[in-house]
Amino acid sequence: MNDLVREHTDLDVSDLEWLHLLVSEWQLLSDLSFADLVLWVPTRDGTRYVSVAQMRPNTGPTSYQDDMVGHLVPRGRRPLLDVALDEGRIVREGDPEWREEVPVRVESIPVRRDGRVLGVIARNTNLLTVRTPSRLELTYLQSASDLAQMIAQGAFPFPAEQVDMDASPRAGDGLIRLDAEGVVQYASPNALSAYHRLGLAADLVGHHLGKATAELAPERGPVDEALVKLASGWAPREFEVEGGDGVIQLRAIPLKPKGVHTGSLVLLRDVTELRRRERELMTKDATIREIHHRVKNNLQTVAALLRLQARRMDSANAREALEEAVRRVGSIAIVHETLSQTLDEQVEFDEIADRVLSMVAEISPGRVVARRTGRFGILSAEIATPLSMVLTELLQNALEHGFGPGESGSVDVAATRARDRITISVQDDGRGLPDGFDAQQAGNLGLQIVRTLVVGELGGTFDMIPADTRGTRVILELPLDN
Repeated sequence: MNDLVREHTDLDVSDLEWLHLLVSEWQLLSDLSFADLVLWVPTRDGTRYVSVAQMRPNTGPTSYQDDMVGHLVPRGRRPLLDVALDEGRIVREGDPEWREEVPVRVESIPVRRDGRVLGVIARNTNLLTVRTPSRLELTYLQSASDLAQMIAQGAFPFPAEQVDMDASPRAGDGLIRLDAEGVVQYASPNALSAYHRLGLAADLVGHHLGKATAELAPERGPVDEALVKLASGWAPREFEVEGGDGVIQLRAIPLKPKGVHTGSLVLLRDVTELRRRERELMTKDATIREIHHRVKNNLQTVAALLRLQARRMDSANAREALEEAVRRVGSIAIVHETLSQTLDEQVEFDEIADRVLSMVAEISPGRVVARRTGRFGILSAEIATPLSMVLTELLQNALEHGFGPGESGSVDVAATRARDRITISVQDDGRGLPDGFDAQQAGNLGLQIVRTLVVGELGGTFDMIPADTRGTRVILELPLDN
């Protein structure tokens, strides 16, 4: 619609926003009318109309088998459009049109905003299945007529009401028609069933909807007064009511076809099962976060025990080995701590990488500076946990073997992320690799852990090469599962 409006008309941004708001709401008008809707906007030179949007009803057969969006017709070919645009009124005169042996009643509804007519809605009703209407259909048609008049007056849609139309109730879900006082004039079978699930034992017709709804809800006090007002349909609002064994979602639409409040339309949907599933998911999410939190706590306890044990060791080698184990356990704990604060099994790994850098740098305070460039981005837990251990081992290896006692330098971690891969570089400016060093055969425990995790678990590649000037560079290539 944006492209068609900009190409063929002089409508400004605010006019276009109004048309978008109308199109987001007009499924309701189409369903209540049992009719197709086509939005026609006059072209810049005023000699033609361009169709910028189309809607088919969910409640009846379509009148258009073809897509009408983008069609251009000259003025004069469809007189009802001309009259509605020029006179600013709803036009219903004329005989039915015949389209592929199907009689179609055509009506034109001007679309008004701030006193100006921006375009015309052509409402096309397939008359092939016309029969004596039921009470439900009569209520639909009367409500559609009221909405059409409000569109022609510029009183619908409601610009202050932001509604998610994908989640909002529709006419077929349940419909209640109220009079000006909020008393129920008609309730569809689906609407009545939804209220029975809330605990209503009687019929709704003849009862004040706001008071009846407040009585079914468990709350008391000021909440009741607000609920009575909302369910009476005095303002365009969407809200939920829970009571008995059910939850219903309601949307109130005040009807002011001639500028005077004559009643309201209340659309409602039984969302009991949907809310139950959402609560189950929230409970599962909370349980998973609690598990990660407890795992983190247990790992921190293990790390503390290892640290205590290291302090009691007389052997320097044994003490160093336990301190390395503390850092390995700590890197895993960082991931679980991050997962305990998220709603899914995805983590922002940049924060984890920075914490790993800080943790490992503690073994050489003030001598070697550890830095990160680039972004790891969001990674799944399956990648983040082993990658945090790999990063810990590589940093620990660089600090311990790249620099001697009292030596200073830097270790740089760089991440470059593509669509399906991530490249990680860990480079130091230390003493470099010994002669004949083979990264794929080196036997120390840290590099064995790196090889096992990178190649075996993450399905990536791992190599250690001399840096361009001085020191060592480690390159990791890891596939991403997104």
